[in-house]
Amino acid sequence: MAPDRPASDPWAVPDVPILARSAHDRIAHRRTDEGWVTAAWDDPASRVLLISPAGTAQVRPGPSLRYVPPSEAAVDGVRVLLGAADGAVYLALLATDEIAGADWRGLRELATELTDLDVGLLTTAVALQAWHRTHRHCPRCGARTEVSKAGWTRTCPVDSSEHFPRTDPAVIMLVHDGAGRCVLARGPQWPAGRMSVLAGFVEAGESAEAAVAREVREEVGIEVCDVAYVASQPHPFPASLMLGYTARVAGDPRLVIDADEIVEAGWYTREEVRRATDWGSEPALDAGQPLPPLRGLPGTMSIARQLINAWLLEG
Repeated sequence: MAPDRPASDPWAVPDVPILARSAHDRIAHRRTDEGWVTAAWDDPASRVLLISPAGTAQVRPGPSLRYVPPSEAAVDGVRVLLGAADGAVYLALLATDEIAGADWRGLRELATELTDLDVGLLTTAVALQAWHRTHRHCPRCGARTEVSKAGWTRTCPVDSSEHFPRTDPAVIMLVHDGAGRCVLARGPQWPAGRMSVLAGFVEAGESAEAAVAREVREEVGIEVCDVAYVASQPHPFPASLMLGYTARVAGDPRLVIDADEIVEAGWYTREEVRRATDWGSEPALDAGQPLPPLRGLPGTMSIARQLINAWLLEG
């Protein structure tokens, strides 16, 4: 468990990635104890986190997550045992329909401002909400599955098969030249000026390190060496685990862009990177002033920003 770590310097490098923070015990051994779980849902001291179909949660000023007693969580949805902390049991109600009232906000907005306890619980609840929403039928026979093990599995009533929350491993990597430059790129979904590091999913039968080399080769046409693991972070949008790496270019540094995935890519110096700001906060430029190709970086919630910030500190 990591200590509470609210929002701070956008150029800081946290020892634990933002969405990897946690301060609760998942008490997995309780998930099969139906009597205990039922009692937890009947206990007015239990704390319930309501999650909307859009994956948002209710918040209080601060901000902090708004937990309610079970009696105030009387809406249709999936009931989940999240865990326990400081003597309290934490539950989630993954609502089927939208719930009126209160201030509803998403994990992307809140992550850097929440305590370790709140961000760990919300990340888990959002991940489970996305999985339950899209995995309601048995992949073997197509029958409607039933929620089991306190919201952590779905069981097929026809063939008795159990199905578990899906997590898709993905690699995300900062590629550098060992001499003060790194590769940043943008996909077609991002506006001009917003750049990030390269990333891609690990394929079947592939190691994470091999995926780093393959994705870099496919996206920008260069070879890499010295692939080194840095940290991991859940990314429940909807079901990824981001494995962070650094890698050094090997041989010719000329970029050959895969136009299907990458609109723009380039080598950037530390000075150029430090002049950029968070996505969405890029300063307006005077009319006629030339636009630099790099103006915005991923926010501090992302492991992409952690990789960038750590590289900046090296030089």
